Amino acid sequence: MVKLIIGKKGTGKTKKLIDLANEAVSTSKGNVVVIEKGSKLTYDLTHKARLIDAESYHIAGYDMMFGFISGICAGNYDVTDILVDSTFKLCGNDMDELEKFVSKLNALEAHASTSITLLISADKSELPAHLEAEYVHI
Repeated sequence: MVKLIIGKKGTGKTKKLIDLANEAVSTSKGNVVVIEKGSKLTYDLTHKARLIDAESYHIAGYDMMFGFISGICAGNYDVTDILVDSTFKLCGNDMDELEKFVSKLNALEAHASTSITLLISADKSELPAHLEAEYVHI
């Protein structure tokens, strides 16, 4: 099940994502991918994690992000973890689209045997009630 790191701006979500990514690298027998907007995490992540600047690929919206993540999984069967920083900045904050996105990612995660984590700048009360995900509150 997709993991959501949730909390308002300034609550330490990115720090938690960095910790999870670095921990995944140390335990993974494959590759760990971190997708972000810009390249602000370059010096915070271990060099063993694959850092992708989504802006370089002109990703806009949930459908494009799903296709991008699917392509990562299809192109490399050794990806064990994918972590996405600033999901709303990359895809928008349409809650209905977020719910559909997470549903598709849950199916992809099961098919590709890849753990997917999204960073969401919101309280749980702001998220759709039927959103099926594991929550990490910050």
